Amino acid sequence: MTNVGDEAPDFTVPKAGGEAYNDLEAFTLSEAVSEGPTVLAFYPAAFTSGCTAEMCAFRDSMGLFDDLDARVYGVSVDLPFAQNIWIRAENLNFPMLSDWTHEVIHAYDVVLDDMYGMIEVAQRSVFVVDTDGVVTYRWVRGDENPDFEELVGEVGDAVEEAAR
Repeated sequence: MTNVGDEAPDFTVPKAGGEAYNDLEAFTLSEAVSEGPTVLAFYPAAFTSGCTAEMCAFRDSMGLFDDLDARVYGVSVDLPFAQNIWIRAENLNFPMLSDWTHEVIHAYDVVLDDMYGMIEVAQRSVFVVDTDGVVTYRWVRGDENPDFEELVGEVGDAVEEAAR
């Protein structure tokens, strides 16, 4: 299990930028963290109501993260082509990372293995990683979805602390 104080498991996955359905490039966490605090917002599946509400809450608060020189990435097991379409449909202003091999959700121990009783997806969770590659904040969903605006505010506070 990845906890606060642990070195964040490194990974390389496709990054969906949202400019077109095939807007893809490689993303490696260890290369990205040097640019500022990094938020990894894991979500079960694009195009679902809870995930859309969560990612739109991040979208609507991007000014806060921009002011802190932080990078926000949504992470799911969706294929990057679907993520690109979803980014465009919801006017999301940050990229998505495609863990289509499920390696990242296992490395961070955020596996929801029975969505709809049949498929393995990311458990809704958020990690903040500082510029040294250390996890400084961890949140994993309990029984119910939180108030997403409050969650994003809490993540913003964690990013501000990580930026110090």
